[in-house]
Amino acid sequence: MTIMEQGGPTPQAAPDLIKETTTQTFVKDVIEESRRQPVMIDFWAPWCGPCRQLTPMLEKAVNNAKGRVKLVKMNIDEHPQIPGQMGIQSIPAVIAFVNGQPADGFMGAVPESQVNAFIEKITKGVPAAGEPNLTEILAEADAALAEGDAAQAAQIYAEVLAHDATNIGALAGLAKCYVTSGAVEQAKQTLAMVPESKRNDAAVKAVQAAIDLAEQAQSVGPIAELEQKVAANPLDHQARFDLATALNAMNKRTEATEQLLAIVKRDRKWNDDGARKQLVQFFEAWGGTDEATVEGRRRLSTILFS
Repeated sequence: MTIMEQGGPTPQAAPDLIKETTTQTFVKDVIEESRRQPVMIDFWAPWCGPCRQLTPMLEKAVNNAKGRVKLVKMNIDEHPQIPGQMGIQSIPAVIAFVNGQPADGFMGAVPESQVNAFIEKITKGVPAAGEPNLTEILAEADAALAEGDAAQAAQIYAEVLAHDATNIGALAGLAKCYVTSGAVEQAKQTLAMVPESKRNDAAVKAVQAAIDLAEQAQSVGPIAELEQKVAANPLDHQARFDLATALNAMNKRTEATEQLLAIVKRDRKWNDDGARKQLVQFFEAWGGTDEATVEGRRRLSTILFS
């Protein structure tokens, strides 16, 4: 589902943001609803003066949150069972439920700024009503790229950036699409848009490693020639190193790993431990969960520690 399919970023009021609940409807109104979005339950009573101060602030803050959180109110005089089970001994008391479980809360008539800060805390990452869920959309783009559809992934990343031009996941993803399709300069230009403070983000570092490897591959020569050199002289470590770099550029990860492992086996110290260092750069570019990374690290460890 892309941003366009979600209906664009225009916020709109969500229905039933504020409601009263009962002992009978508590599970539906609070527990079940909190699996879809955060729900605050306000325990109050007609005789409670601080409740009359707090509740309007809660309602105002929930309306301002534009559908990211709901408020459910429970009169403890009429429905004492639930607050009794939850150990509520004084009111006003506000408990936030997330994913079906109590997640946070506070007691007493706190200032409006504290109410707003509380809502910000429990709704972090939750889109407002009508806004696209960028986390889900980025996951869709990542999946498309993993399946080899760089064009579709790039289109989705671009849509995310149109909504949030500083989204690090989208910038890194789009740059990776460019690397995958051989457009290294465009990848470098895209990655240059990442703020300096975010350069150590894992996704950004992975793409930078992929760019560096792609640039190396441009200077090593045709694979057929490199294969001939290695076949003629298995101890030509430079030719084998260059062959691994070229194979990686063609997304032949297992074959690239084989060539570098062969160097490590024969001469660990060659080129200042260059083969192992190149493997580590491969792993960073591929990502820690990639099958080739997992298997490559296992085999490298076996060689180094045998």
